Amino acid sequence: MIAVLDTNAYSDWCRYGRWNHVISTAEKVLMPSTVIGELWAGFLMGDQFQRNAQQLEKFLAEPCVEVIPIRLSTAKRYAEFVLQLKTAGTPIPTNDIWIAAQCFESQGLLVTADLHFQNLPQIARAVEPTNS
Repeated sequence: MIAVLDTNAYSDWCRYGRWNHVISTAEKVLMPSTVIGELWAGFLMGDQFQRNAQQLEKFLAEPCVEVIPIRLSTAKRYAEFVLQLKTAGTPIPTNDIWIAAQCFESQGLLVTADLHFQNLPQIARAVEPTNS
């Protein structure tokens, strides 16, 4: 399984171990470049920049982790998703549309706590198990 991490999934995994069952069993973990930009912006605005940046760099250096770039095909998919969401009247944040486009291209499972990705049913999402 290919796991594509959203910003909140990476953050929650680092802080609380959330999503560990998905991340630890994935054959490949993909980090959209958009997510890295969001994380880096958060690091710059926070008071733990050095620690957070080092932790991210260490994670990105893992053999099973790859960064997904934005390609021309990504930009075209992004535009299709923008039109789909606008037509349906279900907008989502712009960066999340980019993340969805990158996820769709990689044919991965999006690891996210954001429910608004339901507005893009073609994006497969990881489900966190509930404690029963």
